[in-house]
Formats: sequence, structure tokens, C-alpha cells
Amino acid sequence: MSEQPPRGRRAKQQTKANSSEKKMRVLAWVSIAVTGIVVTGSLSGYTFYRQAVSGFHTEDVGKKIHNPRPVNQTGALNVLLVGSDTRDGKGNAKYGQVDARRGAGKRTDTIILMHISPARDGAKLISFPRDSMVDIPKCQNEQTGAIMPPRRDMINSAYNYGGISCTITTLETLTDIRIDHFAEVDFSGFKNIVDALGGIEICLKSGVDDKKSKLTLPPGKSLLKGEQALGFVRLRAYGDGSDIQRIRRQQLFLSKVVQKATSGDLLTNPGKLSGFIDAAAGSVTMDSDLAKDTEKLLQIASSAKAMTSGAVKFITIPWAPDPEDSNRVVWRQPDAKQLFDMIKTDVDIPDPEPSASGTAKPKKTIKPEQVQIQVLNGTKTFGKAKEVADALSKEGFKVVGVGNYADPAGGALKTQLRFGKKADDGGDYAAVVAKAMTPKVTAAKGGVKPTSTDTYTSNVTSTAPPTTGKVPVIQLIVGEDFSGVKVTKLPDSVENNTVSANQKNVCA
Repeated sequence: MSEQPPRGRRAKQQTKANSSEKKMRVLAWVSIAVTGIVVTGSLSGYTFYRQAVSGFHTEDVGKKIHNPRPVNQTGALNVLLVGSDTRDGKGNAKYGQVDARRGAGKRTDTIILMHISPARDGAKLISFPRDSMVDIPKCQNEQTGAIMPPRRDMINSAYNYGGISCTITTLETLTDIRIDHFAEVDFSGFKNIVDALGGIEICLKSGVDDKKSKLTLPPGKSLLKGEQALGFVRLRAYGDGSDIQRIRRQQLFLSKVVQKATSGDLLTNPGKLSGFIDAAAGSVTMDSDLAKDTEKLLQIASSAKAMTSGAVKFITIPWAPDPEDSNRVVWRQPDAKQLFDMIKTDVDIPDPEPSASGTAKPKKTIKPEQVQIQVLNGTKTFGKAKEVADALSKEGFKVVGVGNYADPAGGALKTQLRFGKKADDGGDYAAVVAKAMTPKVTAAKGGVKPTSTDTYTSNVTSTAPPTTGKVPVIQLIVGEDFSGVKVTKLPDSVENNTVSANQKNVCA
């Protein structure tokens, strides 16, 4: 990203955000570790689990959300991780600026969406800058119970006025991603968790002597315990002092946390896990549905045992300075939407069922750029065909035309894939399209006659060689049940702001 991060007030605020951001990501793994002991499903494991979870604070937010909610049909799990700058709670009053310590409201220092894949074998943690200027929908005031009208404001103010329920509904409205659960941790919880892990080793290119963060470290490797770790993630006066550098340091720190939390016997050793849970319990709040759902927590715990740290990615949402205020940021579009679409369409795609051509799988390897598609709009949404065509084109498919199609009987159409009756290998080509779509669609022989057609020009430059031989044209009729095209290719602004948790021997 070429822009330099905003400074001034935002830079000061970001110091607090960083500390919470660290602890929130740690919290994701706390939620997983909480259930590690009961993976075996033994009675004693369940008893231990119930005792452990009873130490966590819970909150029921479902009834406080007054806006329509997206539907999660993918099988993935989306958990909102938030860190509050409130100084309530033991050991938290000494942190932050004077007005915050005096109780001047509360805000989310960090907002992270942890997306666990449907197969529970990978996770992406997406960070949303707290100073993002966004459209906040109507929310219920946490103190008065009154319904507040929509407004344009910083995203972290949603928590200040409407609590976690307003933060959830704001993100759901902005991303169209269903948030299944939430969890929150405070400053002291972050320190306790790091200590319970035995400290985290970091590497610095140069030494640190910063009074504001109360941190003094030599160059090279250092093992950070709770207080030092908190100072490190709050550190601003290092390197070029930019937010981007600081976020990257935080992501490297978190990668070390993930590596340590998923290695060794932490998740399978009752004694170690018990100490880890006890360290986190008093400083963690989660939604009551998650705390009560033993099976869901068991599911997450099972995935944690199989999940390698390399399958965990930390992503900063694409952003740019706010044109109206250099101390604020806005989300870069359409890049951010492409990231959201990837999350929404992250589904387990089974091997295609036997196609009309009689094969369970394509007879030969067929790549998207070899598939020709005509996209027809069978919905009442204007421009839907072009929207889907653009998405398919970005994934490499060759869209040869768009148009409209109406059910002769006048009913609502469901999504369909069709190919010509004489196309012997049509089912094989259609199967490639089916794997790139949600919901699952079984292709059928016999094309349809569009009610109207139009040419289509892709805005994506193709590097694929020209198609040779006779290739069938697959018709995709977009119905009212259409969810989206599975997104696998993301813009550089996302890829360049992604950190893998398996990075080693990297000095900040």
C-alpha cells in the first residue's frame, strides 16, 4: 500500500488499539483451547469443560439486534473478537490516557473477525481499523434502551453507544457476513494469557527504550512475559513510527502466539490447559450461546488439533486515508468487498455428482479459462447477470455473453446450469462451474432460449491461451437462491497485507 498511515490523533489512539488487537487474537485461541480437553468426549472431560466455562463472563446479544441478519449457509464459523478500551476490571485502570482511565465511555480498541473454514482446517483473522469511517445502522442504546438512528461515524463508536450488539449489527450490515459468536478480553487478560503460555519470544532489529510503553529491550531475541508483551504491542516509537509497521509487528507477535498455542501438548494436557483457562477466564466475555454449545466448542477444539499454524492468516482490511479527515481511514473498494465475498463463499465443495455425460469427475483436467459461459439473469434484480459475469471473469472463466431469462410458467427461478444436448462433454465443463458456485447446482442437458442477450466485455486481462477445439457453452441461469461465486483470487492490496502464522526467524 503506497499511502502512509494517518498520524496525529489516530496514531495516539492506535497505540491502545494495538494492545487490544494482540489480546483479541490471543483470545481466539483461548476460545479454542477452552475445549481442547474434551475432544475425547469423556464424561470427566465434559465435567471439566462445564467448570472451566463457568468462569467466563457471558452476554446474550441476540435480542438486542434489530436489523435483518445475513444467513450463514457455508458451514464456516465466524467469531467476532473485540477488545474494549474500558478500564473497568482488575489491573486495567492504569492503562491509557487520563480521560479513558476516568471512565469516559468505552470503545473497541480492536475489531477482528476470526473466520474458521468449513473443514475447520484453517483460519483467517481480519482486522478492521478502529478509526474506520463507516455507516452505522440503527442500534439499541446500551444505557437507555432507545433505538438510535443510522449515522456516519467511526466504527469503534458503535460499541460505545450500543455495546457488542451494535458492533455485530454494524459489521453484518457492512460485510453481509453472519457473525455466529463473539468474544472479548481485557488488558489484564492479555498479560495472563501470555504468562500462561510461558512467554513469547520476539526478535528486534534494533533496541527499544520507550517510556510511554514502559518497554526497554535489546536488539535481537527476547522472551516477553505479560507486562513486557503488553508494552510491545502498545509500542509506537519504533521504526518509522507508522501504524502499518506497528500492525505488522503485532501480526508477527501473534504468529508466535499461534505457533506456541498449537504446538506441544497444551491442548491435550489437562494440567496445562487448566492453568491456561484459569488465566483467561476472569478477563474473557463470550456470548452465552457459544458458552452453552458444548458440541460447537468441541468442534472448534477438534479443528485446533488438526490446524497447523501455517493455515492461520492475519489480514488487515484494505484501507485508504479518509479524504475528509486525514486522521481517519475508509475501506478501499472494491478490494474490501472481494475479501468479504471470499469469506461468504468459503464452502466445502464436494466432488461433483455424476454429470449428464456420465462421469463422476471430468475426463480431463479442465481449467476455468477453458470454460465458456453465458450468464442469464433469472431474478428481478437489474444487472445481476453482469455482476455474476464479472465475478466469474475474475476467477478466470471466459464469459461469452450475458442476458435475461424468464420462466415460461411465470414462477420464481432457481439457479440452473445447462449445456447443449449434443455436447457429450458438456457435463464435465459444467462441473467446473458448479464447483465455483454456491449453492451447489447439478447441471442438466438442454439449453434454454434467453429472453434477451447482450455482449460482455471483461475488465480482467486474460493471460490464458486461446481455446482450441470445439468447446461447449455452459448456460448459467442465476436464480433467486443464488449466493455467489466462490472467491479464490484476491487483489494485491489484500495479499500484501496478509501475514501467515508460520513465519519464523523474522525480526521486526
